[in-house]
Amino acid sequence: MHGVPIDYNGPRKADLLVRYLRKFVAPDVSILESDSAIHKFIETAGKQFPIFIGFGLNESMVVDFARKYKKKAWFSAAQDFSEEVMITYDFDKVPALVALHPKYDERSVFYGPFDGEFLEDFIKQNQLPLVVPINFETLKQLSDDKRKIVLTILEDEMDQKSLALAKTLRAAANANRDLVFGYVGVKQWGEFVETFNVNKGSELPKIIVWDGTEEYQIVEGSESLNDDDNKGSQISRFLEGYREGRTVTKRVNGPSFRGFINSLIGIGTVYIIVFVVVVVMLIQSFAKQGEEGSQPVPTVTGVEDAGGSVSESESSKISTWRQGRLMMGVL
Repeated sequence: MHGVPIDYNGPRKADLLVRYLRKFVAPDVSILESDSAIHKFIETAGKQFPIFIGFGLNESMVVDFARKYKKKAWFSAAQDFSEEVMITYDFDKVPALVALHPKYDERSVFYGPFDGEFLEDFIKQNQLPLVVPINFETLKQLSDDKRKIVLTILEDEMDQKSLALAKTLRAAANANRDLVFGYVGVKQWGEFVETFNVNKGSELPKIIVWDGTEEYQIVEGSESLNDDDNKGSQISRFLEGYREGRTVTKRVNGPSFRGFINSLIGIGTVYIIVFVVVVVMLIQSFAKQGEEGSQPVPTVTGVEDAGGSVSESESSKISTWRQGRLMMGVL
């Protein structure tokens, strides 16, 4: 970027690749001077990254953090805007920093203080939505967050009860910003859920606290959420018990999420290595065939010796071909 090589870990699909590259070459902080400029900026930014807009906030207040988090978020400063924009983005005074997650239809507002520590905390906490649906992509994002994860395990995260529970979790997350709230369905990602000792006989929804290591915690008497009581009250009791230390520590039945990601990456690497080995073996086999084809035809007196040599060569090619077939079977 700008003549300096950088690592790229984004998507490979053409449209998303263009959007990512457009973001990387954009200004650290875009200056917006009208309502239409604000709407165009948000439309151009898309839904892959969180968006931070400083309304009535001097560009210099956020530029250092904009550079620090350039790969993870869009930043802008709006200098001129209408009351309609204030209503749309739900802030009632300036200066204000609004964080948007268009993908999840979420927004948060920060009114200060705009000192470094408080401002950066707000930016870091809003790199993720209030409640994170757990999948492979969001798991990678969580690996960069040092907060502990309040994880709710559901039967199916797409059914109506689960969607309603996600809204309740969002309210709890807003009041407990020192924690990350997430949810995952057995139906959506059973292999991941099994690491928390969840099986067909488990009572769901189940709620735990996990920091990404080989251990997680349950709260005594609040291991699961039942239908007999208000879900919000049950979540509040769970958080109260967790903060008071009424917990039991258990070990995950498998790798931590960082180990889980690394294991997936490791499997992909093995496949690539095996594929390369097979290709090299086939190239060597074809090269030997070419060399043998260019040898002169043996005389009558050398037929017996040449016949033995050809037999050995054919045996070698068959052995190489068989090895290649076996390696392809691994793939």
